[in-house]
Amino acid sequence: MALMAQGGAARRTVLGAAVLAAGSGMTALSAGSAAAAPAAQAADAARAAQAADARRGGGYRDLPVPLVIGHRGASGYRPEHTLGSYQLALDLGADVVEQDLVPTKDGHLVCRHENEIGGTTDVADHPEFASRRTTKSVDGVTITGWFTEDFTLAELKTLRAKERIPAVRQRNTLYDGRWDVPTFEEVLRWADREGKRRGKRVWLHVETKHPTYFRSLGLGLEEPLAKLLRRYGRDGLGAPLFLQSFEPSSIQRLSRLVSAPRVVLLSAAGSRPWDFEQAKDPRTVSDLVKPEGLKWISGFAQGIGPTMDLILPRDVAGKLGAPTTLVKDAHAHGLVLHPYTARNENTFLPAEYRKGTDPNAYGDAFGAFKTYFEQGIDGIFTDNADTGLLAAEAFRPGRGR
Repeated sequence: MALMAQGGAARRTVLGAAVLAAGSGMTALSAGSAAAAPAAQAADAARAAQAADARRGGGYRDLPVPLVIGHRGASGYRPEHTLGSYQLALDLGADVVEQDLVPTKDGHLVCRHENEIGGTTDVADHPEFASRRTTKSVDGVTITGWFTEDFTLAELKTLRAKERIPAVRQRNTLYDGRWDVPTFEEVLRWADREGKRRGKRVWLHVETKHPTYFRSLGLGLEEPLAKLLRRYGRDGLGAPLFLQSFEPSSIQRLSRLVSAPRVVLLSAAGSRPWDFEQAKDPRTVSDLVKPEGLKWISGFAQGIGPTMDLILPRDVAGKLGAPTTLVKDAHAHGLVLHPYTARNENTFLPAEYRKGTDPNAYGDAFGAFKTYFEQGIDGIFTDNADTGLLAAEAFRPGRGR
């Protein structure tokens, strides 16, 4: 643990230097592509802005390590992506609160984990929207339900949010219908209000969902997102915000629009980002977690958000195996790591941390968190911010919460 305490400060120092060196211009999906002159000029401007932010200090380099990120808010206790879930995450002490963004038919950004909303709203109870139920292919997956891109914001606001996994989180169903679907602008206003009330900036972790799919529909996410960030003063490297996406091209596009810190999310090892699929880029996540892949990512992002299995693989019995070198390799390229997702319930825990036979009961979540933090990660997404914060205390010497 002593090594961990030293490592947190060291990682922030290395990252600060890396940010000054890293360019923010558009990087082609295929490594080695030359940037056009306008992109190079944009990169120079972004680097200058980053350098100014670094000289002023602050920003994510001053956040505690390891960070505890409220995954979709406090989704272990409230229906996800509601103002109630976000508020509870903040009240529990989460360092950062996450939002996932999808668009409405009329171009507004709203907070839902997926654009299919049959499982997270009461849309099925609205006969006026029965004809909107349809089947679509989203990122190569066939899905039947109701989709945000088929609703105007006014229509979407007539719906109420509900618990996504009621069989697992039965107590959360108490709050079904309590909140509506928030727009991202409403979240920005909420964060500003809470920041003023608390005298401390509220940090957000914002994901663009299915950006290539939505761009094909004429509903690009990055431009309206950047516009909102500029409007609310969250567009600089020192802004209290991370931007994230499973599609590297979305992060590259955002790097041309704003200089806020950016994180590339990484799914299972053999999977391929959907933008890579569409661009015929043969690389998979297995390639991106190699040193050369991490070096490429560091050219336009400040961090990665890998599934925890890329750091601590599980065997066929669900137990944790030997750690990979991903933490060390990412830090060597100045990248922070925000892996996902830690949860309290047995069904989500590694086998050695489960207790009893009820998959929905709580297991040894503290034991799991301890093992995760011992790997040297810089933060973690969790549905249970209170559990994560208690576990993180041992890895934040001198910070005392």
